[in-house]
Amino acid sequence: MPYRADQPLIVQSDRSLLLEVGSPAADACRDALAPFCELLKSPEHVHTYRITPLSIWNAAAAGLSADAMVDALERYSRFDLPKNVVKDVRELHARYGRLTLTRADDGPGLLLSASDPMLLEEVASNPIGRGLLVRRGDGRLGVAPEHRGEVKQALVKMGWPVEDAAGYVEGAPLEVRLRDALPDGRPFALRDYQRDAVAAFWRGGSPLGGNGVVVLPCGAGKTVVGIGAMAAVGRRTLVLTTNVTAVSQWKRELLAKTHLTEADVGEYTGATKDVRPVTIATYQILTHRRSRTDPFTHLELFARGEWGLVVYDEVHLLPAPVFRVTAGIQATRRLGLTATLLREDGREEDVFSLIGPKRHDVPWKVLERRGWIAEATCTEVRVPLPRRLRERYAVADRRGRFRLASENPGKLGVLEGLVARHRGEPTIVIGQYLDQLHRAAARLRAPLVEGSTPADERRRLYDGFRAGEVPVLVVSKVGNFAVDLPEASVLVQLSGTFGSRQEEAQRLGRILRPKGDGRSARFYTLVTSESSEEPFAQHRQLFLTEQGYAYDIAVEAGSDDDALEGASEVA
Repeated sequence: MPYRADQPLIVQSDRSLLLEVGSPAADACRDALAPFCELLKSPEHVHTYRITPLSIWNAAAAGLSADAMVDALERYSRFDLPKNVVKDVRELHARYGRLTLTRADDGPGLLLSASDPMLLEEVASNPIGRGLLVRRGDGRLGVAPEHRGEVKQALVKMGWPVEDAAGYVEGAPLEVRLRDALPDGRPFALRDYQRDAVAAFWRGGSPLGGNGVVVLPCGAGKTVVGIGAMAAVGRRTLVLTTNVTAVSQWKRELLAKTHLTEADVGEYTGATKDVRPVTIATYQILTHRRSRTDPFTHLELFARGEWGLVVYDEVHLLPAPVFRVTAGIQATRRLGLTATLLREDGREEDVFSLIGPKRHDVPWKVLERRGWIAEATCTEVRVPLPRRLRERYAVADRRGRFRLASENPGKLGVLEGLVARHRGEPTIVIGQYLDQLHRAAARLRAPLVEGSTPADERRRLYDGFRAGEVPVLVVSKVGNFAVDLPEASVLVQLSGTFGSRQEEAQRLGRILRPKGDGRSARFYTLVTSESSEEPFAQHRQLFLTEQGYAYDIAVEAGSDDDALEGASEVA
């Protein structure tokens, strides 16, 4: 292939990729790379991606062929592709499904098989799988049912992702019928991409279906996909989600969009322990224990309900104890729902092994173009640190510098100006530090929702926001997840959790529901200029950059006197 100066991509032999952002073909190239590459860095002019085994296997599980991956690289590459990269893509793709886990035909156990006897020998000889795999006389490897999850984890670590066709326990039957209309009379049906997501998960009820992750933007109806999966499976279902607010929202959606009744749907939280044919629980209650040495009090819920399906909402937040239980319930169907496969603890491999691979995703910008989520504009506003705080910043340790920069009191004046600029538009203000949020709420004369806010008070404030009675709502990290405020069109982020990409995605998602009047969404993140907060902010923005969102940069000159207001209160 000759040199093509008009193409934006440079593919390097170490499987890293450089994308020139200024090229006319850059957006199309980014869309082609996103399904099977991971974005590492996104400075102004050149973005860096990498190809990893997990990124290839997730794409393979979602139906993307090796030829399609290589074609995308060739289409946009400025130079000839390194031969080793083409070989790596094809070989990594070919590894997916070479090993298959099935039920034994001569007993209660499971069998690991492959068309290549030498591959089985390689796997059997690997120390990682010692004690989990049993040699049989017929050239296959035996697996005890209780080791099903551990074996899949071990095989991924060996570089051989297994296709699990061992099937499932049925669970107790439960008919879940979708309504044709909502309680307010509006027609209801799954959107085409939601139907496709359910079909990709269910796979016609075959043993190869019934596990995996669906990746959709916040506001695109992941809950509806979960409900559609429940209807397809037709079995008692355990739904796990992030907080009590999310439990209430799941219950509201189930009652509005299916023919299930109050008697069918139970809540399992700190306040209520009600196990019904559909039970909705929080991760927090499942991981509760009296002390660090005591057992987890409520994990036995997994064994109580004759579940035929477990739905993991916001699966990227799945806590370690629930991972451990999930490893032991591989015979139960599992659906993960998320806006991003990124995990800040690096346990993406465990999601792949124990919940299942990515079965379906739709790029954010595709849904935006089709009108299913709101068009969004992202702006990073850089705010100087007040002069009298700079000396304290200079001598602080790493964590102290980040805290000082995050709670920069100069942000409050900028916040006030942004809220005034968007007066009349439903606005959410969100941040990491409670002292900062209390000052913001006082300055804006707006209510604050934090972790200690009682559930009834949260519900009252959320309802008031939806009704337009509360124009501005200040929220702590409780607003990151499962807060259904479709009217919100402006979000101002005062501070965040270091470089958490998943948090950035979740926060933008708060304002992506389509607006009745068609207006776009505005996402502002306030960052202290020339501080340690800047590189963290750049890392936070990686995921959204990968989805096609560009950040405008605004530099706030500010008044030093205004910035100093509240400076003495900064921790």
